[in-house]
Amino acid sequence: MSSTLSMQHPMVLGPLNLSPWTNFNKVWTAVMGYPAENFRFVTGKTPMSTPQETLGMIVLYLVVIFGGQSFMRDRPALKLNGLFMVHNLLLTVISGALLVLFAQQLIPSLYRHGLYENICGADGWTRSLVVLYYLNYLTKYVELIDTVFLMVKKKPLTLLHCYHHPATALLCHTQLLGRTSVSWVPITLNLFVHVVMYWYYFQSARGVRITWKQWITRFQIAQFVVDLGFVYFASWDYFTSTYAPQLPHVGTCAGEPLAAIAGDVILSSYLVLFISFYIATYKQMSQRRSASKTARKVGLKMEKEIDAPVASSKAL
Repeated sequence: MSSTLSMQHPMVLGPLNLSPWTNFNKVWTAVMGYPAENFRFVTGKTPMSTPQETLGMIVLYLVVIFGGQSFMRDRPALKLNGLFMVHNLLLTVISGALLVLFAQQLIPSLYRHGLYENICGADGWTRSLVVLYYLNYLTKYVELIDTVFLMVKKKPLTLLHCYHHPATALLCHTQLLGRTSVSWVPITLNLFVHVVMYWYYFQSARGVRITWKQWITRFQIAQFVVDLGFVYFASWDYFTSTYAPQLPHVGTCAGEPLAAIAGDVILSSYLVLFISFYIATYKQMSQRRSASKTARKVGLKMEKEIDAPVASSKAL
């Protein structure tokens, strides 16, 4: 199969193996006791594989952040800057490593089988990719700690933040259950954005001044636009080929209807919320800056007008 070609022919230079998957597979085998490609996602047996476990973690998350917010109300904010740096650096490295592993699996398959087969056919759901889907899913629980840091630092807990993180864990879980081949598109784009985002937060915690924060939100909005183009297409192909074959469609898409609906709804809500956040945060900020500049210009003009008669009287 195409997913095992890179494992059968690793690129080796002396003792150093240049295949990221082969190196990852060695670590996986040492920890788990079997090769990564032998992994199976089995509901009820694999950790965090049931809806009850996912919903339980989401409930626990909400209790911790809102209960913690109430607990911290009359207490001083905690800094925890060292832990915050470690957390963000760790997620930067994990996101980057997963992105490289996805690329090694996907690029040869895309070249051999084309885009459509990889978003709708069996080549989009291989054993090697399922390992990466599962690891990416587990990182969503680590990312819930982002909100815990906000809570102990007594920062505002926005709807976007409190909703986005648990909804992403739920989204990843539904796609694992539904075996949607298009999953790699939103996941790889999200990993790229997270490399940039968590690196930004790591550098900010170090005291490095970075001026391109708003580009992170722009990347996120662009990511969701691309995501929705792919998932809407895959969903249309699935539902038309299954329930309305008389309507125009390309072929049939792998996956379950509940997973398709969950992907469409959750990603659409992200796009709306992130656009709203961008407008509220950066557009209003820009307007305030413009108003401040205008006020300064008016003030300088008034000062000049006041100073002009004084200068004239001195000249006389």
